Amino acid sequence: MYDMAILWDWIAFSVRWLHVITAMAWIGASFYFIALDLMLKPNAALPEGASGEEWEVHGGGFYHTVKYMVAPARMPEHLTWHKWQSYSTWLSGAALLMIIYWVGGEIYLLDPTKADLSLWQGIAISAGSLTIGWLAYDAMCKSPLADRPTLLMLLLFVVLVVMSWGYNQIFTGRAALLHLGAFTATIMTANVFFQIMPNQRIVVADLKAGRTPDAKYGKIAKVRSTHNNYLTLPVVFLMLSNHYPLAFGTTYAWVIASLIFLTGVTIRHYFNTMHKTGSGPHWTWAVTVLLMIVIAWLSTFSDTGDAAVADGRDLTPYEQQFADAAGFDAAYNTVIGNCSMCHAREPFWDGIRWAPKGVYLETQSDVARHAEQIYLQAGRSHAMPPPNAIQMDPAARATLVDWIRNAREG
Repeated sequence: MYDMAILWDWIAFSVRWLHVITAMAWIGASFYFIALDLMLKPNAALPEGASGEEWEVHGGGFYHTVKYMVAPARMPEHLTWHKWQSYSTWLSGAALLMIIYWVGGEIYLLDPTKADLSLWQGIAISAGSLTIGWLAYDAMCKSPLADRPTLLMLLLFVVLVVMSWGYNQIFTGRAALLHLGAFTATIMTANVFFQIMPNQRIVVADLKAGRTPDAKYGKIAKVRSTHNNYLTLPVVFLMLSNHYPLAFGTTYAWVIASLIFLTGVTIRHYFNTMHKTGSGPHWTWAVTVLLMIVIAWLSTFSDTGDAAVADGRDLTPYEQQFADAAGFDAAYNTVIGNCSMCHAREPFWDGIRWAPKGVYLETQSDVARHAEQIYLQAGRSHAMPPPNAIQMDPAARATLVDWIRNAREG
């Protein structure tokens, strides 16, 4: 039954929900510990080896936190490890990427107007780029560049710009920005799994054995954690970007994505400085606003010519089955009458300059190409069209459902 599409959509929703929950836990813990580390104050009465303390009040209670620069003199009886938030976020994100951009790759991943790739080639590039990204970053961090953190961050930014451009030469706009976010998130989680946690385990093992831990392990973990701190906000933007065509569906989407990394740096620099000194550098907000103005300006450049050419390509066998199915003509007329005024290369609905989510529903090829989305958004649910725009009657929705069922049964 084609209603398996509904089950599959709920699976995707459940994995997305898990991804959001775990990401909130990871980001919250990361931001908290960075802020805590910066707010620590020295105190002569602290135990030997402690570098600072912080008193906090929350939820009706007071909390006293003491940080040891390397480790306490002996292993504590209870030790909480902060790692599963990161692992769960990456694993759920990887599962979601596979569900949407690999299983649904012919619709969401590949853009035939950019590169003539088969689905397996697109998936190979998708998976391979994430692995190569981590290896390149890790090599830079282990090179002499580790002693020049500012230069290291600048080179990392260059790598991210190159990847942003590269993804946009191959994938759809949505997939390109999502993959840039996944590329960055993979680096962040790999930092935790391959560097931060192993180094902390070495320190714990030394404590248990009665040895004095080497301070270099904590230093390495701190550098990687700081990188994660500055990369977090751009990743959040990139993961949400598929809701905003102006971010992913315009000519300079790859530049927009690159500039977002700079806003992440300026915003985090403000809050990190504020946590450390009590007052943040206000110039960072001016720079952030200026960057957002440039981003908004870049989003006004949209080459709809490529989109029009996309309709001229041959439908895949999977897409062709919808175009050949009984009831397609009636379904196409229903879509034209209810959807195309917004989902057009040049929308004529007041206030809409670009098709929502970059989905075009003007030609027969357009409709066949987006059959599953039409089925879920306007056939099985009332998500589209917006009820305050057009009142789509039940018979019209039934026409869409019947068309899809005919395609599956045929």
